Amino acid sequence: MRLSLVVSVEETDFEAATLRGSWEQGIRLAADLGYDGVELAVRDPAAIDGDRVEAAVSAAGLDVAAVGTGQAYLRDGLSLSSPDAGIRARAIERVGSHLVFATRFRAPVIIGLLRGRIDAGKEATERRFLDSLRQILPAAEEAGTRILIEPINRSETDYITTVGQALDLLDRAASEALGILADTFHMHIEEVSSTEALRRTGTRLGHVHVADSNRRAPGWGHLDFSDIVATLREMGYTRYLSVEIRPDPDPESAARQAIGHMRAILGGAALPRK
Repeated sequence: MRLSLVVSVEETDFEAATLRGSWEQGIRLAADLGYDGVELAVRDPAAIDGDRVEAAVSAAGLDVAAVGTGQAYLRDGLSLSSPDAGIRARAIERVGSHLVFATRFRAPVIIGLLRGRIDAGKEATERRFLDSLRQILPAAEEAGTRILIEPINRSETDYITTVGQALDLLDRAASEALGILADTFHMHIEEVSSTEALRRTGTRLGHVHVADSNRRAPGWGHLDFSDIVATLREMGYTRYLSVEIRPDPDPESAARQAIGHMRAILGGAALPRK
């Protein structure tokens, strides 16, 4: 398993965007700290210079582990399940641009908050969301780019809060291009057992976010990441563990703590002091 760090390509109010603002400095810091890749939080790919981003990532010797879309919901109010057909159309178009951007890095696209919230009933919300996905999935299938649905805790959304709910959606959508992103912070809140939830994802698991029980860096809460890593190894998971944490007490200290704690577990060395 490899480690990546979430870097936002612009300023954001999202609390778990570990590095934000100067994305080029963020990419360099991730490399300096020893991360293998970065997960890029992108509001609108049309608003950034993709060639410049690709050059910076390549110069740092990193991969792009995934591309996040949540800021399109938080900043622009886009939603793939909105009752407003115009908003849905713009959200579909935006995800299409994320797919094009992500494909150049062979990275998956994350659908988290962009799926929206329940409006006019759960069944109607899911019908609208599935309809939007079905307009997006052919392009993802053709490009060989996965779209990953992230279960998110009840404080942030009321739609798809558990792994089981995400699996039900994947069954209904019936596309090989769809997968699941499992987040240790959200699972800690919503699942009876995080490790059992991980096992349920099976081959549909495409990406993992790591954050401790308080959304701080691993080792600064009370989650057992040794157990989580052991479960992922049993499953044969070899992709990224992406650090999505609060930049507390500051971005560099948080990112340094996260990689130190996770590298110790992945490598079997003693855990660093808190």
